[in-house]
Amino acid sequence: MLNAIDQNIMGRRTIKKFKSDPIHTEEIIDLLNVAKWAPNHTVNEPWRFQLYTGAGKEKFVQAFLSAMTLGDGSIPQKALNKAQYFRDIPVHLVAIMPEDPRQRRWDEDYGAISSLLQNFQLAAWERGIGMIWRSNDWIYNPVFREAIGVAPGEKIVATMMIGYPQHVPEKRERTDIREKLQIISE
Repeated sequence: MLNAIDQNIMGRRTIKKFKSDPIHTEEIIDLLNVAKWAPNHTVNEPWRFQLYTGAGKEKFVQAFLSAMTLGDGSIPQKALNKAQYFRDIPVHLVAIMPEDPRQRRWDEDYGAISSLLQNFQLAAWERGIGMIWRSNDWIYNPVFREAIGVAPGEKIVATMMIGYPQHVPEKRERTDIREKLQIISE
């Protein structure tokens, strides 16, 4: 029998089409305050966030367009279309972590912020808020990174596009875990 947590995990969907209804900043802050309880070795909280909302979304969009600008100064139509799509999304959250040169620390930090982002998605879904976790090529572009103030030695883990779902996709089946599980009992 599935409990409420099981149902929320299995019911959450990636949302790509959003209603235009605003998401209040305090709601995002509340959700992040819940999400921060993710497992985090040494509780070093290896994350920081940038929230783009209202007129502030244009800074995010302009950073994207700058990263998409070609050598001749033109911007491909596909990028212009994507920029309009970004403008129409109520909220953008950029999740950033420090890139520690020690591999173990880097792995632990990445695991912690990824866990936080999953908590954030699940807590938001419970409140009727959907999102898509994006890690497109342009987040690695130095032009985009500099335009939004991401310093060398920091990694953009995700750009979370957030809003109330306009459309919730059907679930896609997953492989039974028995096919991916090796049990060692002796």
